Amino acid sequence: MDSSDLNEGEVAENENDDVIKEEDETEREEGEDLTEDAEALKAELAKIVVHPPSYEPSPMEEFDQAEFSPSYKDNLPKENLVLQYAENFRRQMVQLYRDRKPLSLNPVNECGVEKFVCTTIRPTLLEFKELYNWDGAAEFVADYLNIEPLKPEYELPKRLISPATVLRRQKGNCFEYSTLLCSLLIGAGYDAYVISGYATKETCLADESRDICPLLKKKEEVKEEAKKREMKKYNVKPPRDLRSKFELKQEAKRDAEKQAEKEKLRKEEEERIAEMEKPPPDPYYGLRVHAWVLVLSGKREVPENFFIEPFTGLSHPMDSCNYLGIESAWNNVNYWVNMQDCSEGVKGLSFDLGDPTVWEYMFPNNDKPLLKVPDAEDDLNDMDDDEDDEEHEVEKYLDMPPSWVDALKLSLRDFQMRCPHGKKTKVYKRAKLEKFAHYLMKDGLISRLSVYEDRELTDLIKVHEYYAHRLDKLTQRLTNHRTGQVCENFDPGRPRCLKEHQFKSSAPGPENERVMLFYHVARVDGLVKREETPSEMTEEYDNRDDFLYYKYVEFGKRAKKFGPQETSSANKGRPINKMIQKFHRNRSKPANEDIAELIFHIAEDKIQLSYHTEDLRIAASTREFLKPPNWDEKGAVLTFSSEMHQTFQVDPTLPMNKQVELYETLMELLKAEEKCRNEVRDSQNEVRNILDDRTKEEAASELDISVYDTERNEKAKKHRRELERQQLEEKMRKQEMDIDYLAPFLAKIGSPEKLSKQQAFSLKEECLADLKQRLIDKANLIQARFEKESQELEKKQAWYQQNQVSMGKEDEEEYLTYCKEAIFRIHILDLRLTRHKEQAPHKYMQLEQKLRNDDRLSEFF
Repeated sequence: MDSSDLNEGEVAENENDDVIKEEDETEREEGEDLTEDAEALKAELAKIVVHPPSYEPSPMEEFDQAEFSPSYKDNLPKENLVLQYAENFRRQMVQLYRDRKPLSLNPVNECGVEKFVCTTIRPTLLEFKELYNWDGAAEFVADYLNIEPLKPEYELPKRLISPATVLRRQKGNCFEYSTLLCSLLIGAGYDAYVISGYATKETCLADESRDICPLLKKKEEVKEEAKKREMKKYNVKPPRDLRSKFELKQEAKRDAEKQAEKEKLRKEEEERIAEMEKPPPDPYYGLRVHAWVLVLSGKREVPENFFIEPFTGLSHPMDSCNYLGIESAWNNVNYWVNMQDCSEGVKGLSFDLGDPTVWEYMFPNNDKPLLKVPDAEDDLNDMDDDEDDEEHEVEKYLDMPPSWVDALKLSLRDFQMRCPHGKKTKVYKRAKLEKFAHYLMKDGLISRLSVYEDRELTDLIKVHEYYAHRLDKLTQRLTNHRTGQVCENFDPGRPRCLKEHQFKSSAPGPENERVMLFYHVARVDGLVKREETPSEMTEEYDNRDDFLYYKYVEFGKRAKKFGPQETSSANKGRPINKMIQKFHRNRSKPANEDIAELIFHIAEDKIQLSYHTEDLRIAASTREFLKPPNWDEKGAVLTFSSEMHQTFQVDPTLPMNKQVELYETLMELLKAEEKCRNEVRDSQNEVRNILDDRTKEEAASELDISVYDTERNEKAKKHRRELERQQLEEKMRKQEMDIDYLAPFLAKIGSPEKLSKQQAFSLKEECLADLKQRLIDKANLIQARFEKESQELEKKQAWYQQNQVSMGKEDEEEYLTYCKEAIFRIHILDLRLTRHKEQAPHKYMQLEQKLRNDDRLSEFF
């Protein structure tokens, strides 16, 4: 006996001693005479009665059988035959393998009727293209349903709900998840099976807190094999390597040792972290029942077998450590029992379902090719004679009856909601993923991935947000909370063709650090990238007619001015010190006339040119101009001298340029400088306009709703409602014109052609009295409904007060929802009664006026 057992024994003895002492004190107190005050106190305390709550295990959810078709409530003769076949198969397995766990063969359905598991699978191909591939179908099932863990976790479920009901109720256990997913995959053409076996605790409970988020896993880069260059006969031999081979070998050895040491430290660190993050030991390890999906290769161009975890929608390899053993597998055609040793989990298992030595099948008409071993003693002639008999025997085999499940249906709205109530949160290792239905969030947010530094998810590093259906074409936003860097991505279709925008959240305004990428194909100027800092701006271009591909601008500091000129100078932008333009080679011009780089030194009043290098030269020609002193004066005559120009010409045989040609070149350069300066100002204005647009777009966060989406398009819905209202008003107006309010009263007196005065007065009084009575009856009816709703609300509140302690969260939410709806109905009835009281006198006066103006009664009034 250990110390814990001794401590428990001492605690029990102390509790028994306390109970004995309390009983002795009670007996001693009962023998004493009580005073009147004590008797009164005793009687008052006796009124307080406490009823301890009784614990009752939660019963299985009951379904209304009237909602289901007859196939749910009864079995066809063929289904009963299959159940008998399955029961015989189970008895044989129990007799031959007494140590095996029971098989999942014929659990009951929603209506309490036994159904064979193979007939519960309903292969279906839904109309949504996202469900045609296995990854889209698995992700949809994982997001659309809520998890119900098995209770107890070491036993097979006694009930298996149909996939159609699972879709409606949006929750299920692992077997119902797998059955639904298998139905979708088989309908899409995959060779899929439901696997019944055992898994780890984390897998059974969908605990992904120790797994890396799939969105953070780096995609495996496909390493392309470098093609060996074919050595041609007349290729120039490469120069000899004159380095010491010994030194190269020693250097490579040192690098290999350093790399091995780094790898060793990395592995030790990973092992240490893995040991720290290792989950606690599970008392039910290897006993937790679980179901998942197996996809075999062959169909739909699947290259190799793999597992699909239905709770997460992720694929796992065939040697996954998450699965600890397999009992059986089935699809809509047959049922197989695993006969292999699972002491090492699923590692090394064969999934050749046609091999009866490793998989025992239930129905002889196995769709997998059987592995047959011929007997040496059989006569070859007898084999030919028995072929016809075998064909007749095959026809007698029992095949699988059709599925009893109703057709799987999914509306577009339910498919777009994806998650129950449109929201779902998953916790991963140092990350949290939130998913939202499309159009659920006002800003179009569909998922948010938050990455943390610690496992407790308190130290936030970055947030990755994904958007859809945004009018501003925003698709992603990455916010780094450590550096303050924000990166936004956009789809094509924006006014200025913005593709990506990187900036700091602390300085979102203009003239700060930012990087903008553009869809250059859609822009007239071919702008690819714009990078800006407080003192510089760089632009990159592609596929321009003028061969420009690079532009650099260096800004100076603004001069501090006081007074009203400060605002005007701010609007003019930053002063420019230098501008650089680079051009690609234009083959239509000679290299010594094709400008490669153009530098405008605005602060120094100097212009430098560098031309492209000729193919046979190693240097390029350059030219430098000094601006005339009065170059910025409008209408001034510019002077030019030889001291204002310097030239370096690579080819000395070429003639030198004349003074007039140099002057014309200088004039063209001055115009190019002015054009470049205007383009820089346009770029600055474009940045400001883009930032202003982004500010307005973030404030509005409008979504792009298709004109064909009649449920979400408010403009179309409002227009349709207006048309319906106009049609209803027109219909009511016609009905009022057609109604003869005197017709029933005239029928009582025989509908005479001409009325007497007494008859006219009598008709008027009866008509008004009838309207008055109807108005009073309507008021009484509204009052009765008001009182009925109030009484039901009071009863519900009294019931809530009585059962508040034992109510669950769902019952409490249901009660609050009922109260809101009841109060809303009571409020509406109150408003209707008040409005009726206000309108009744006016209706009475309108009818009286109509009677006075009626042609049949007007002559008497």
